[in-house]
Amino acid sequence: MDPLDFLTNEELLFLFHRKKTEISYIEQPHRLLTQLRDHDLVSEKLFENVKKMRSREQKEKGFYEVLDWVEKKRPQYMHQFWRCVFEDHILQLYPTLRILRNSLLDGTFRLYEKPPDVETLTEEEESEGKGEKGKEKSYTRKRTSSVKKGDKQEILTLPEAQLPVTCGDKEGTLYRDKLSRGEKCILSQGRWFTPAGFERFGGKKNNKNWKSSIRCRNTPLKKLIEEGHLHCPQRKSTKKTCVQKNMRFPVSSSESSSPKTSSSLLEESDAEDVQEQGGRGEGTEFRGRVKEEEEDMADLSVFQAPSLPVTCVSLTGTLYKYRFASGSRGKCVRTEERWFTPEEFVKQEPTLTDGHWKKDILCHGKTLNFLLKKQILHVHSLLCECAKCSTQEQDVMAQNNDDECYVCHSEGALVCCDECPQAFHSHCHLPTVDEDSPGEWICAFCVLRNSQQWRDSSNISEQEAFNAPVSQHILHCHCLLLCVYREDIQKVFVEDPRQTVRRYSEIITQPMWLDRIKQKLESGEYQTVGAFVSDFQLIFSNCSTFNRDSEFGRMGARLKQMFEEEFQKIFSIQ
Repeated sequence: MDPLDFLTNEELLFLFHRKKTEISYIEQPHRLLTQLRDHDLVSEKLFENVKKMRSREQKEKGFYEVLDWVEKKRPQYMHQFWRCVFEDHILQLYPTLRILRNSLLDGTFRLYEKPPDVETLTEEEESEGKGEKGKEKSYTRKRTSSVKKGDKQEILTLPEAQLPVTCGDKEGTLYRDKLSRGEKCILSQGRWFTPAGFERFGGKKNNKNWKSSIRCRNTPLKKLIEEGHLHCPQRKSTKKTCVQKNMRFPVSSSESSSPKTSSSLLEESDAEDVQEQGGRGEGTEFRGRVKEEEEDMADLSVFQAPSLPVTCVSLTGTLYKYRFASGSRGKCVRTEERWFTPEEFVKQEPTLTDGHWKKDILCHGKTLNFLLKKQILHVHSLLCECAKCSTQEQDVMAQNNDDECYVCHSEGALVCCDECPQAFHSHCHLPTVDEDSPGEWICAFCVLRNSQQWRDSSNISEQEAFNAPVSQHILHCHCLLLCVYREDIQKVFVEDPRQTVRRYSEIITQPMWLDRIKQKLESGEYQTVGAFVSDFQLIFSNCSTFNRDSEFGRMGARLKQMFEEEFQKIFSIQ
């Protein structure tokens, strides 16, 4: 079935309304006009009028008038129009139409908000204040899921390199590549503007802060620039001082008569950065710090690991680079309690009232902004549709837990704990998890922690623990065994060594291994915790006897030390 059949005429008409200006700018529109005429979508008179036009400007204007006529006179034929436009021989001639077709097929256009009613908007524009309120109200998008106050609104996407923007009562399209080069980058009503020029065009010239005045889907461009979705070049300077508050740059009285140069755009942008910092020492300190970091030629090898230690004042965590997407997308910072996006991690620090993830999260003494500059971290495109950038509930929920099993460190079908970040293969967990059981599931560690909070938290002696019956401490034994399995990363102590190690039986008369301990625990062979612990001690003593001073011997010594520490914590030994 044709994908267009899944779309309503109203949806296709709305896309046409939003895209007719862009379509009118295609080069050599004669073939497309001929196609529209042959399918009775354009009258012969309109076709001939455009055909007689000679200059490119005349053709663009004439083609726009044709499209405007189609919208007003043929709105019920949108399915026929788009099928006509999306025929293969037409798509091969016009790249712009190929991009539009992709935006239809991948569902991007569905995210567009409904445009404000023209008549209602006219009434609301009686005064600038009322007009802006009416505009904002008309563009509030309803969401099926609740959004907490202060949370970042979803950024809606358009075809590659273009974003819809608004300022006051004006709409336009921002071309990201032009913005990054410091050129006029916003197309509105057939004219190109710098961001500052579009701010004036939208009636917001008194704000003198285009990063806040211009919005993309109700999100200020300042937010998109901070998160790395947009790149705005800064004026290079060797000084680390703020631009003076009374400094002014030449501003042309008319965007069209005296266009602003690329350099003046950069200067204005730089000055606005200072204005956004409020002229405070804090802003100077941050920008100075970034400057120093960029000039620092320190060894970057410490940042090459897949996971990095991070801090934010009193908070500590681990940043997993493969999970990072941006400040608000991709839960990449893991603490003992949960996973966070960088923005969420900063918000956990109680001493920061106005923290920012780029400057307040440190890794080996460097800010995350430094890691972005050095391309150690990479911000995902605003158009990215990967699972880390997805806003679907199931994708967001999946980021709340680890991507590998807590016990064996491998991926696969995992059962996720609903109280902590840990995840397990069903057969790795103790006891084994029934994957088909409905409802929430809590791992053994969380069950033990919760039970310790409910019961008397008084400590016991080591001897009291040894004498305790296993039946009353089966949960403790499960957790202790899971910790040892996890620590034995190379699986040296998991299986029967007699099957893989030569001459083992000649030296060790009473072998023991982790899977054997697990089997005895599950079958109820242990009567006391002491008997359970003695089998672990047997593993460690056998390792020491057989391996002596080899690497395997040292591995066993480290595992023994970890076991003793975990035993003290899990059994609350005083």
